[in-house]
Amino acid sequence: MNQADKAERFLNLHRGDGMLVLPNAYDVVSACVLADVGFEALATTSGGCAFSLGFSDGENISRAEMAAVVGRIAGAVELPVSADMEAGYGSGPDDVAETIRATIGAGAVGINIEDSTKHGPRALIDFDLSVARIQSAREAAAGFPMVINARTDVYSVQASDDEAMFVEAARRANAYLEAGADCAFVIGVRDAELIGRLAGAIDGPLNVLAGLGTPSVEELHSLGVKRVSLGSSFAKAALGHVKKAAEELHNHGTYEFVRGGLGQPEINRILKGG
Repeated sequence: MNQADKAERFLNLHRGDGMLVLPNAYDVVSACVLADVGFEALATTSGGCAFSLGFSDGENISRAEMAAVVGRIAGAVELPVSADMEAGYGSGPDDVAETIRATIGAGAVGINIEDSTKHGPRALIDFDLSVARIQSAREAAAGFPMVINARTDVYSVQASDDEAMFVEAARRANAYLEAGADCAFVIGVRDAELIGRLAGAIDGPLNVLAGLGTPSVEELHSLGVKRVSLGSSFAKAALGHVKKAAEELHNHGTYEFVRGGLGQPEINRILKGG
């Protein structure tokens, strides 16, 4: 598939009856492993990609550096790849438009755009400005079927009562969909009842971030969720295994951690695609 074909396929995965499970890669080899398992599409993780370059999450690497990582991942697999480009590398609509163009140029067919500030105290970006940013993103795609996953951080940064947060999250999600987003991403929700209410209130596909305590993929699908992603979970799990292995070696001088690891021939096969 060429990039346009991948984009159409990725968009169609949001329109059918099935559930889109979108694991997040943090470098080329993790992307190749995920593709080898059999997923239909992949996403990147801003946190994991930043970690791989020695930075913390939160737009601490430049747009160009992140696009370069996305480009290496998108070029290494045959699957559609969606890029986590944080809050678009700037608060203005023009900043988001530039990020869209860089992401398409990197070979990705989808993008996450968040609606909270990245530097200084975390806060939601003004509602009207947030909508304008999504409109600018759609216009910048210039007819390319880029899947825009508009993320609202209401449950992460807004200190309010439960009903007020629900109303604001649904308001923002629906406004982003109307402005040109293809999917609404409400982060920070794990309660099944709340997820079901959001799915019913949002007039389009809903993406949730899964983790410990989140309902299973099957349960999320039954609640009306269309897409589930994992964020930096794979990157953090891998780092956790490395730390445990290092502690075994340092503290005990043993090597049991090698059990269950992939062998070099298997890694070579995965990287070469056969």
